[in-house]
Amino acid sequence: MATNEETQLDNKVLMTPETQPNDELMTPETQTNDVMITPDAQPNDVMMTPETQPNDGMMTPEIQPNDVMMTPEKQPNDGMITPETQPNDGMMTSETELNDGMITPETQPNEVMNTSETPVNDVLTTSETQLNNEVALMESLPNNELVIADTQPNSHLSVQEMYPDNELAIQEIHPNNELSFPETQPGNMPAITQPNNEVTSQETQPNKRRKKKSIVWEYFTIETVSAGCRRACCKQCKQSFAYSTGSKVAGTSHLKRHIAKGTCPGLLRNQGNNQLTPYTPRMGGSEPPKRRYRSPSVPYISFDQDRCRHEIARMIIMHNYPLHMVEHPGFITFVKNLQPRFDKVSFNTVQGDCVATYLREKQSLMTFIEGIPGRFCLTLDLWTSSQSLGYVFITGHFVDSEWRLQKRTLNVMMEPYPDSDSAFSHAVAACLSDWSLEGKLFSLTFSHPLSEGGLEQLRALLCIKNNLVLNGQLLLRNCIARTFSSMAKVVLEAGQGIVKKIRDSVKYVKISESHEEKFLELKQQLQVPSEKSLSIDDQTKWDTTYQMLVAASELKEVFSCLDTSDPDYKEAPSMEDWKLVETLSAFLKPLFDSANILTTTTSPTAIIFFHEAWKIHSDLTRSVTNEDPFVIDVTKAMLEKIDIYWKDCCFALAIAVVMDPRFKMKLVEFSFTKLYGEDAPAYIKIVDDGVHELFEEYVTLPLPLTPTYTEEGNTGVNVMSEESQGGGFLSDNGLTDFDMYIMETTSQQTKSELDQYLDESLLPRVHDFDVLGWWKLNKLKYPMLSKMARDILSIPVSSVTVDSVFDTVNKEMDQYRSSLRPETMEALICAKDWFQYSSSEVSNALVKMEV
Repeated sequence: MATNEETQLDNKVLMTPETQPNDELMTPETQTNDVMITPDAQPNDVMMTPETQPNDGMMTPEIQPNDVMMTPEKQPNDGMITPETQPNDGMMTSETELNDGMITPETQPNEVMNTSETPVNDVLTTSETQLNNEVALMESLPNNELVIADTQPNSHLSVQEMYPDNELAIQEIHPNNELSFPETQPGNMPAITQPNNEVTSQETQPNKRRKKKSIVWEYFTIETVSAGCRRACCKQCKQSFAYSTGSKVAGTSHLKRHIAKGTCPGLLRNQGNNQLTPYTPRMGGSEPPKRRYRSPSVPYISFDQDRCRHEIARMIIMHNYPLHMVEHPGFITFVKNLQPRFDKVSFNTVQGDCVATYLREKQSLMTFIEGIPGRFCLTLDLWTSSQSLGYVFITGHFVDSEWRLQKRTLNVMMEPYPDSDSAFSHAVAACLSDWSLEGKLFSLTFSHPLSEGGLEQLRALLCIKNNLVLNGQLLLRNCIARTFSSMAKVVLEAGQGIVKKIRDSVKYVKISESHEEKFLELKQQLQVPSEKSLSIDDQTKWDTTYQMLVAASELKEVFSCLDTSDPDYKEAPSMEDWKLVETLSAFLKPLFDSANILTTTTSPTAIIFFHEAWKIHSDLTRSVTNEDPFVIDVTKAMLEKIDIYWKDCCFALAIAVVMDPRFKMKLVEFSFTKLYGEDAPAYIKIVDDGVHELFEEYVTLPLPLTPTYTEEGNTGVNVMSEESQGGGFLSDNGLTDFDMYIMETTSQQTKSELDQYLDESLLPRVHDFDVLGWWKLNKLKYPMLSKMARDILSIPVSSVTVDSVFDTVNKEMDQYRSSLRPETMEALICAKDWFQYSSSEVSNALVKMEV
């Protein structure tokens, strides 16, 4: 029998779980002196666990030397006590009673030191046990028998590596009940003295019990109710559950459900305090093998009702879900099954959450806008509703401090009288006040032409709220997308008869599967090379009608053959009809190509559409001389539409071209010469004078710096403190007259930044040239001109969204959004637009300084 740490080992060896019985045994790293010392222990004729100090006793890690062995956090009491036990001259786990010995969880006291599951007598345990005149192995069994952890049947032992000085490491079992000692050294072998001299291997021992490894025992204790009856008690809520009655064991599945399914009241209370931690093996024992069954091994995440409400609000905003969905029975049932503790929210609650989310995003956007160094351009798009109400969508366009073109939906305002002259002026005034943009407005673009009365009211408003740039020549403009749509409607209305005939023919083929198969079979037989496929058009989108006409025109031979082979196919287009289809397609093609740029280009600029508008205008001007009366009538109607746009927007488009170092004034001169002929010099002079006048305004009346933004001064000299300027002399206002003298004497001799820029040679026309990036690189060379270029290049050409570029009807607010309060509708629409930019605004909202 193995004694405690003060007992001398006399021909008896203390044995770890891997040792084998055969009256002679030592662990692989024992030291001499015929005793066994666990790994890393010091040779002092005693057994010590790893990291203990040599004090003639065995101690577990981190305990104090008191000639006893104690587990962490226990007080010395002449015995070893595991965590959660009370000192009582012995070591016991959290669920056992103290009986002058160590009893691990779920075992009964027997004045012995036992492992986690087996009641043993006079046996040896590992580092979780206590030394109290008796020692037991980790997985030993009753009847004074020793369990060998890794043995093979037949209770045979094998020694693989021998150490000098009568030490032996045992690893494998060999048959014939003998110990094999390869590489042994001569000498006496230490003997194992177990009671009854019995050794039993793990696989041959009958009625073997395994150590409890389930995580549930971190949350439950075993209590003895009566003889032969034990119950599992929850540490959190103290509820009692069946465990064993006699030889019948209830298992642990019901215990897992109690702690894993969120039904334990004590567990739920402790989640908020983060009292639950993942399971970790007890100190002193080896980590248990991986469990093959599922267990709640992940830490619990506390439930947060407010966070869930916030995420529901974001979900509704991002995906345009109706606010009433939170009251739908299907949604309520789904959420209750997902999280039973989630409290149902009402329509009013989620409406408030969405508005609160909008206000948070708006505050972030306002901080971002405060750091924008240049001016802002606004676009206004008017939507209607079935209640004859109007909704003005206002979008801000600007170049940020990193010289990137940006846009944000700033407001969605309900106008009860959208046809009144004051509708747009009210919306603009509210937007300027709401976002503190007074004095920073550069341009306005409208989706619908304004009446004369509306123009006058808007001009009067801007004279008060905003400094007019070039007397307002850049403020009022038309939308290029709406112009293209109006021209396309002219074409389709002129050919509506043939368009309907083509639509009916395509519909005949597409609505029947057998008709379509026959049509494709004919196409293959005729070997028509067209790759176009037929599709019925959406009459609210003119591009779909154009694509339908083009596809049908390329497949006209198949339609002609179908007319002769299918008696049910009637009213097939004639050859004259197909010629008219080709004429309509020719009118629509340049419009489609130009408008498609708005949907495929990330940031379509005025530079691109100066050339597009000029080209369309030139083509229509030449078409007026055509001899076909139909062509002449359609051309004149289209030319009237493009003339209105060109006269209103030509100047703004032209100065944008001047700010492109690939074109400057040269492209303006070339285009105007082609368009105006002998009158071209007068129009060229208007653009040249306007650019110089605008530059003088930037020199004399620079834009005030924003509170969060600091940049170089008007003359291109960086802002410097008085100390860096050399004291008060250079910063003295008395030198103002000197500055005026310099300007007067050098103004006639030195070219301005604008003239220097215009005199330099053009840059090569490379693909995907970044105009804003070029000005960013040259802002030190042209400090004032670069500011003017930044504002000019932010002028938008379209006021509609990408999905509305080809619309032939006015955009209409749906019935659901029209039923909401105007503030709620604005919050939902604006916040959705801001979500896609919220992650990139943080860095730009900081205070910046340009050098």
